[in-house]
Amino acid sequence: MLIKSNFLSIKEIVKNISPITKIIAVSKNQDISQVMPLISLGHTEFGENKLQEAKLKWENFLKTYPEINLHFIGRLQSNKVREIFYLFNYVHSLDSEKLALLFSDMEMKNNKKLKYFIQVNVGGELQKSGIRILDCHNFVLFCKKLNLNIVGLMCIPPNNQDPKNYFIKLKQLNDQFNFKELSMGMSTDYVLATKLGATFVRIGSAIFANKN
Repeated sequence: MLIKSNFLSIKEIVKNISPITKIIAVSKNQDISQVMPLISLGHTEFGENKLQEAKLKWENFLKTYPEINLHFIGRLQSNKVREIFYLFNYVHSLDSEKLALLFSDMEMKNNKKLKYFIQVNVGGELQKSGIRILDCHNFVLFCKKLNLNIVGLMCIPPNNQDPKNYFIKLKQLNDQFNFKELSMGMSTDYVLATKLGATFVRIGSAIFANKN
């Protein structure tokens, strides 16, 4: 099946560059039948960016496959925090004190902790989510005071620009905080991101395109 061969090819490329880098299969807009080939290979990391779609796809399915880690990679909305908290293991797009407080409150009320990436707006784009680089230090301290498990930084570089300098910038910032994880790179630039230190790459279309 093409999905399997796409995934195995990408996995081999990533492994040859960095044995520690993990692939998040971005399964948005894919139904479970398209995801099953990867699960049959033992893959456990999947990314979604729409809560309602993720609930319909995964909520019952996770009871059968509890080893799966779900990564929320979309834009966070405060009214969705509660449901995201219950369904997901990782959040890649934490970018405001309000959201940090909401997740902290959920953690205190429930016997569960998530793993968080802070989204950094590396390109300073007005239309894009993420903490400004200048605000990153204070926001990390704020999250740590709330006892949130911040595992690393995440970025989405500006479209139609060479992502290299943005990846380098995020890696340097990540190292300043001694974070162990770094979420960067997608289908078009995951090779570069892996070479520059990503420990999680978020790959969708390169796996699922031309799926039949």
